Amino acid sequence: MLVRLLYVSRAVDTDATLATESILAAARAHNMSNGITGILCYGGGIYLQAIEGGRNQVNELYGHIVRDKRHKDVALLHYEEISARRFGGWTMGQVNLAKLNTSIVLKYSERPELDPYSVSGQISLALLEELMATASIIGRA
Repeated sequence: MLVRLLYVSRAVDTDATLATESILAAARAHNMSNGITGILCYGGGIYLQAIEGGRNQVNELYGHIVRDKRHKDVALLHYEEISARRFGGWTMGQVNLAKLNTSIVLKYSERPELDPYSVSGQISLALLEELMATASIIGRA
């Protein structure tokens, strides 16, 4: 059974460049062999990540994410059984927020900053899907 999980967290370090690169490298190394795909979005100290795969594998990975010291305030936004992957092309894609059009974010939130804590999981998932559709995804490894 396939599931999709969406969570948000805050970076521990104010400059999370190294932590983000480390998270992406670990995800890309681990996810392929475990059948996990997904996408990571980082900006303004906030991580938003969708992961997809088998229920046991996704649940185990989320447990690891919750305990990861590189971020805090981990909150589950959305969890669902799925019939097909939405992010199947990426062992872990990354949203390039440096090139993010603020009008896309404003379409889904009150302010032009990424803040998944203030919107529903469905809204955050819709934002990720729009970012994917507008080619704002990098790192298609």
